Amino acid sequence: MQESLTDISPTAAPVMSPGRLDEIAERYGAPSLAIDLRGLRKIYRGSKRQPPKEALKGIDLEVPRGSVFGLLGPNGAGKSTLINILAGLVVKTEGSARIWGFDIDQNPRRARRSIGVVPQELNLDAFFTPREACDIQAGLYGVPKRERRTDEILAAVGLADKADAYARTLSGGMRRRLLVAKALIHEPPVVVLDEPTAGVDVELRRSLWGYMRRLNRQGVTVVLTTHYLEEAQAMCDRIAIIDQGEVVACDDTETLIRRLDEKQLTVVVAEPVDSLPPALEWFGAQLDGARRIVLRYRPSRARVGDMLDAVRAAGLTITDLATAEADLEELFLRLTGTRGEPRANDARRDAAVAD
Repeated sequence: MQESLTDISPTAAPVMSPGRLDEIAERYGAPSLAIDLRGLRKIYRGSKRQPPKEALKGIDLEVPRGSVFGLLGPNGAGKSTLINILAGLVVKTEGSARIWGFDIDQNPRRARRSIGVVPQELNLDAFFTPREACDIQAGLYGVPKRERRTDEILAAVGLADKADAYARTLSGGMRRRLLVAKALIHEPPVVVLDEPTAGVDVELRRSLWGYMRRLNRQGVTVVLTTHYLEEAQAMCDRIAIIDQGEVVACDDTETLIRRLDEKQLTVVVAEPVDSLPPALEWFGAQLDGARRIVLRYRPSRARVGDMLDAVRAAGLTITDLATAEADLEELFLRLTGTRGEPRANDARRDAAVAD
């Protein structure tokens, strides 16, 4: 049977206890930024054979409270280093980092208590049950036994009936859910998911995102890294793209995509076309078969009506048409050069995404 999160009951207990975020806000204040990075740098020491490696090059990044924020970038871009700094696993070289208003140097315990990380790897102890794993995790964060909500959170992620089963007996989907439960056991206002859907089936991926939306509706800020760009485009209301240790783009998702200023119009005509009429060549049209004409254009400079008029003026009868907009993947490839080409320099990059 395929594993998914769809067996979560609509009446399951909320992951965040009622008023938990209000309590945090009243006690420590409610910052406008869930995560605030300023000039963050990380330089890994070199060796006799390798020079020092600058993984992060002075990153400035703001994650608004209550958002679903995407952190994208090719392998080696610095995403994992950034997450590990926030989680307290890597020591930064320079700069500052605040989580829920707490500086990770001045208030390390409160900063770490404010964030939960779901790692990409299934790093579970095979001989612990889900209940034991969550209780240990709660203990590490200093959650008193009387305040622990282990059973409620396991029920929320659909593991109530497996609470006392050894982790080694759980399926891959169940183990992924257990990682989510461990990250939420101390009820953090910020949750980071590092490649949460890597290697999982489509059903689990879809239901996991539904679960994250539910979490976000409760007020939790969700930060995710993923290589599935269509997921990031659908899930995130704001996205940052990191490449070679630098933030090369950061904006609302729709605004980022609009910056490409590109569309494609495909026109199907009734008559066979051997060569393009001169009027259509001016629009940069191309033939795709005997009856299909593809026009790529900038909406800010050309109008669809003018192109359709040019098709009719050429004596062609339009039988069908379709438009396609540029997507996040196209923007990602242009900014990071991940088609085997070097990344664009600053001037070319700005021109590629100019308003």
